[in-house]
Amino acid sequence: MRSSIVVDKKYKNRQKRKDAVITVFIAIFAFIWMIPILWTFWTSLRPYEDIIQKGVWSRPDTLNFANYVDAYRQMGIWGYLSNSFIVAIPAVILTLFFGSLLAFVITRYSFRFNLALLLLFTAGNLLPAQLVYAPLFKMYIWFGDLVGNRNALYDSYIGLILIHVALQVGFATFVMSSYMKTIPKEISESALVDGASVFRHYWSVILPLLRPPLAALSVLMTTWIYNEFFWAIVMIKSDSKRPITSALGRLQGEYVTDFNLLAAGAIMAALPTLII
Repeated sequence: MRSSIVVDKKYKNRQKRKDAVITVFIAIFAFIWMIPILWTFWTSLRPYEDIIQKGVWSRPDTLNFANYVDAYRQMGIWGYLSNSFIVAIPAVILTLFFGSLLAFVITRYSFRFNLALLLLFTAGNLLPAQLVYAPLFKMYIWFGDLVGNRNALYDSYIGLILIHVALQVGFATFVMSSYMKTIPKEISESALVDGASVFRHYWSVILPLLRPPLAALSVLMTTWIYNEFFWAIVMIKSDSKRPITSALGRLQGEYVTDFNLLAAGAIMAALPTLII
């Protein structure tokens, strides 16, 4: 009896040390991750003249929010923020809907190529954006010529939303199919015995059970799509339609760039994702 107590105590002490090491490691990693954000925020509070005269590593004479006021006036931030959400919200909803549908078909129904289909969607996420840009651009222009409007997909919110959905649906399918495999098959069998149709089975039985992965993916997808830069630059030419990430270029001067002002704009642009 006493020996088992001693063994249990040693195990608990070893586990505590292991937890302490993991906690310290996570704290160090979090601090390293925060350094660029804190440095950008620190730079945004300093006047441009202060850095020019004294250098980046000097102690500032004053700290204020004047750069934020100037960035707000020069960027017209609310219009670009609304553009980001006009793209991000529908893209996330469509990605989660199609991803959950595909995961439902792959995991609940057995057919010859279901695993190959899952691998195909997952492999699509591994392709770099620069590789698919040229054929995608040609396809958008071809479709625009076909319908008589070159801006039907190119330089439009719909075109940008479709790109994000196509690129993210594979990852969403992979995550939700992995989670869906943990749902007992008896639940699906009971629904089919009760006469539920395929869509009813998905919508009323399976989808409510997917709330944990849907919540996690919605946060991840919103952050990724909101922060995306490449497609917003190459597929949107109208300044009035650009998301916030691609609009930071408005703060760059023709010959000289005020990096303090740019830092303030970057913090303002990143604020929604930091809150999420």
